[in-house]
Amino acid sequence: MRILIVQCHPSAESFGASLAETVRKTLADGGHELRVTDLYASRFDPVMLEPEWLRYNDAELNRAPVERHVDDILWAEALVFVYPTWWFGLPAMLKGYLDRVWVPHVTFEIPTATSPMRPRMQHIGRIGVVTTCGASWLVSKLMGEPGRKTVLRGIRALCAPRCKTKYLAHYNMDSSTPESRARFLQRVETFFSRW
Repeated sequence: MRILIVQCHPSAESFGASLAETVRKTLADGGHELRVTDLYASRFDPVMLEPEWLRYNDAELNRAPVERHVDDILWAEALVFVYPTWWFGLPAMLKGYLDRVWVPHVTFEIPTATSPMRPRMQHIGRIGVVTTCGASWLVSKLMGEPGRKTVLRGIRALCAPRCKTKYLAHYNMDSSTPESRARFLQRVETFFSRW
């Protein structure tokens, strides 16, 4: 498959960076064609300023500021997002990436009074999420996991009707141990070796 990995962590020395590298290596070993976007390393600007917002609904102009990223999502058959869950949601950098890159007329058609929103990313058949959560599984569930829902409901709704999803989370990251992190890395490697 053609797989786009989007990683989002400010530290190249973080456990998140280790997770992203495990995903990359496992998928490469599986013979997949990969593109990797490291939002922090590439200094992606997550802020949509007024001039860009004014062009947001313009099918001819809205992709211009993020053309390379739009090309990547149009190329991909599968997506993997690797990020830390902060405040139960996506890091601002990743949310800004979704705001700026997943533009109308590329990823979906804007609904009108007479027609519903129409998805345009049917070439994407798989979405994976690899994340860390400071909170426990129970607390994360009680808070509603808004980051999980953004990707596995919101983004998935724009993809193939039978798009498969997987959410892999290391809960209790704030009290994790070398052993718990090693187990999670193995779980991630095992899962992606089957893609």
